[in-house]
Amino acid sequence: MNRVDNAYDLWLFLKEQNLLENAPEFWWPSSSDFEVLIGAILTQNTKWVNVEQSIKNLKKLDVLSLEKLATVDLDTFIVAITPSGFKNQKSVRIKKLCQNILQEFETFENFSKCVTREWLLEQKGIGPETADAVLCYACHQDYFVVDSYTNRLLKRFGYSFESYEDLQAWCEYGINENFDKIIKIYKKDVSLNFVYCRLHGKIVEYMKSNPKD
Repeated sequence: MNRVDNAYDLWLFLKEQNLLENAPEFWWPSSSDFEVLIGAILTQNTKWVNVEQSIKNLKKLDVLSLEKLATVDLDTFIVAITPSGFKNQKSVRIKKLCQNILQEFETFENFSKCVTREWLLEQKGIGPETADAVLCYACHQDYFVVDSYTNRLLKRFGYSFESYEDLQAWCEYGINENFDKIIKIYKKDVSLNFVYCRLHGKIVEYMKSNPKD
């Protein structure tokens, strides 16, 4: 494999693989940022295909909005998200999260602009990876998501990190320090959030396609 000295080198390596040619601009498949928020919680400990079925169920019930999930009948909600697993736990946590967002921020739009990582981590069932997924993909803030795919890929290049935060810092630093080079390669203005989304997406798709290379 190519030598990777920093996250910019990793970005270059993955860019050569043409991994996201048919993917959405920000990689995460969704019809709205609010859907990303719900998907980020539903995808915990399950496969994405199961989340997609749960999302379809919620859309059929016409309850996939902040206001409706804050007041949704819990039994109905549980049945809808059964494909995602941990249905009882996730239903209670998502409903409570929606209620807390309305109480604290009043609207999802205001939540997206003003929410902090610290606030999200205070919510039941949201850990660092889920919080960063929400911030990055639903709120379009400059947080890079690292997951098991990221950790496993970097191990192939000889890296080992003691914590989630150390791995995240390594990824963010390499991209931030070389952001001007990335813009020149794209030949257009792109946001840091856009690059974070695309890099994380490339990592996930590469590892799915090359699980044992």
